[in-house]
Amino acid sequence: MPRGPVSPSRASAGAGVLAWAALQLAACAGVEQPPTTATEADSADQIGYGIMHFLTEDGMRRMRLTADSAYAYHRAQRHRLFGLRVTFYSPEGRETSTLTARDGTYEWRTGDMEARGNVVALSPDGRRLETSVLRYSRTRNEIVGPEAFVWITPEQRVEGDAFTSDPDLRNVQTTRARGAIGRVQIDR
Repeated sequence: MPRGPVSPSRASAGAGVLAWAALQLAACAGVEQPPTTATEADSADQIGYGIMHFLTEDGMRRMRLTADSAYAYHRAQRHRLFGLRVTFYSPEGRETSTLTARDGTYEWRTGDMEARGNVVALSPDGRRLETSVLRYSRTRNEIVGPEAFVWITPEQRVEGDAFTSDPDLRNVQTTRARGAIGRVQIDR
């Protein structure tokens, strides 16, 4: 079937379709993959819920760690924990203190831990330590707080800028105490 001259209205409609197609191709040019947002969970090797871990020494329980959820990183041998709760035990297996925090990390190789966000440690006989960051060293059996803290016992209240203590919260030491009420033992 022979084709005659194209009408101006059909020519402008065809040109409009071609222009639209060219714009669509130009808009897609250079996009190699769809945009994504990587999260910490994306790089984790495993994600777990309802985590419980026991640390033992010479056959005795020294620490029980629980978390609402965790990200496991196998290469780094580290876990990022959320809804953290840690119970410390004496060498005889007696509970000495319990720590809670918003989140933290646990190093599987060393047994060291860091707790962050609303950190509260309580002893069975009423000692209480509050801070924003607390680090536990397994080899030294020591907790360290590099941030401001409050330590409350039935006899005293001590506030300071940093502290070192045993996990039992019996020997809290600071070089920068402030606002102390009652007897205070300060390491100078």
